Amino acid sequence: MNIKFSMKVFGAVAAAFLLSTTSNAASCGKITIADMNWPSASLMAHVDKAMLEAMGCEVELVVGATMTTWASMDATGEPDVAPEVWANAMATLVDSAVGAGRIHIGNASPMSGLGEGWWITPYTLDANPELTTVEAVIARPDLFPDKEDSSKGFFMGCPAGWGCQLSSGSLFKAHAMADKGWILGDPGSAAGLDGSIAKASEQGENWFGYYWNPTAMVGKYDLQGLDLGAYAGDDNWDGCIALGPDVCADPQVSGWTESRVNTLLSDNFYYHGPKEGMAYFAARTWPGDIMNSMLVWMGETGGTGADAATHFLSNHGDVWNAWVDADVAASVEAAL
Repeated sequence: MNIKFSMKVFGAVAAAFLLSTTSNAASCGKITIADMNWPSASLMAHVDKAMLEAMGCEVELVVGATMTTWASMDATGEPDVAPEVWANAMATLVDSAVGAGRIHIGNASPMSGLGEGWWITPYTLDANPELTTVEAVIARPDLFPDKEDSSKGFFMGCPAGWGCQLSSGSLFKAHAMADKGWILGDPGSAAGLDGSIAKASEQGENWFGYYWNPTAMVGKYDLQGLDLGAYAGDDNWDGCIALGPDVCADPQVSGWTESRVNTLLSDNFYYHGPKEGMAYFAARTWPGDIMNSMLVWMGETGGTGADAATHFLSNHGDVWNAWVDADVAASVEAAL
């Protein structure tokens, strides 16, 4: 073998690779991603960072939260990526900015299985398989006795100040649950709500109340969502149910309003980001069960978004390899 020749070939290949990587980085430039202040969004931000770096971008994570990140993107075009924006409360603003071309939707549904609603424990459903609809559960207050008045059923609502407290209160009223033997409870705090689920699940007790997905609690305890029926329209929800039972005089029974969650991209990323970037965000839909399992892992280990991203990328290649081409996937795997 001609060692000199081989070294020359190797050097040429290495130089070409370096030139290619440098070119990609130059064309991509610096990209900022909002590392938002809840676990699923932080996990997504760190995975997005790994993917974009594999495409040759220089990526910086910046502290983010829903309204502050949105306001900054709309006004200044920074950050370039907001991985998980719950847009229900500002849908009109988002749609206006998208229509004007200031903001772009990279993925209209970055996770499956999203949503708020009313849930029971799997213990309850296993013992009472007919309890798949809210009407069926409401007909059985005896299964969920209130601790202070066992003749009444207990529904666990939301802590004061949460939007879901108003909506759940209105639906409680729409179903005439007080007349059917129910008490609407207040957990006092997020910890109180989670604690009630954990206690019931770990002690094999029935539980009925509000929660949302994706969350570690749904993943850890396999909460079972109830069919609340058909959605009764925006006028009923936005103009009545969401305002709370004290304002909503005649709420109609309804399924929960659809949770709108988007991945938002800046104009800069849309036009100047890596060519693979837009395809990645369009394909990057997290399966709900995988996200829940990751949230459980973060809760049990105390793992950060960065820790969880490494764990996810190392253990769920079957999921994320479908989001990128083979070259990018190989670069991500090489960086682990």
